[in-house]
Amino acid sequence: MIEDLKGLETWRIFRIMSEFVEGFEELSDIGPAVTIFGSARFHRNHKYYKKALEISCLLAENGYTIITGGGPGIMAAANKGASLNKVISVGLNIVLPKEQKPNPFQNKSLNFKYFFARKVMFVKYAMGYVCLPGGFGTLDEFFEALTLIQTHKIYPFPLILVGKEYWHGLMHWIRTTMLKDKTISKGDIELIKLIDDPEEVLSVINSHRDWKMKKIQQSNKRKSNTRKITGNLIES
Repeated sequence: MIEDLKGLETWRIFRIMSEFVEGFEELSDIGPAVTIFGSARFHRNHKYYKKALEISCLLAENGYTIITGGGPGIMAAANKGASLNKVISVGLNIVLPKEQKPNPFQNKSLNFKYFFARKVMFVKYAMGYVCLPGGFGTLDEFFEALTLIQTHKIYPFPLILVGKEYWHGLMHWIRTTMLKDKTISKGDIELIKLIDDPEEVLSVINSHRDWKMKKIQQSNKRKSNTRKITGNLIES
């Protein structure tokens, strides 16, 4: 990004366009997917790495594609769960000065230079976010999706925080400071689900999938009825 400022802005636009086009083409057919976020710094013996692997395996066993940022730590655990269960394991990799080293458990990999293009892919192709303990990157992805849902810029989907012990302080501050000062409403907090049980995570995602499929079927039925009415009018 910094280097781009030294060059021609026109060429930068073409690079951005190419990242969007590649993402749309590669991810358009991955099926129902869940994005799993979390720290790149947790090793494979860490409790949250193991939790991410357990959740990913459970989701994959139930037919969900798993999407991650492609790096180590929680991302590697999530991609591993997908790989072990023979489902699509997506890694949306980003060029960073440190930490970001693509994990070996991806069977569909994309590489991004721009965070905003990568974020669009996370939001567009996931029907739920599962956020395990992480740093600024995890918070950035989580709050961006929360803002988009709050402002009705995207259809609502589950925003799940896993690790009650880790997220307790954040949720306490949101309730006792933000809600108290009325910078958010009570309904905004209800968009966030704090869950530790992998089975409950699956249940929430399944419920949303069923709701979404019902909406799609209703929409298709309305379109079909509209075509029939239009056809009858033309014939008459």
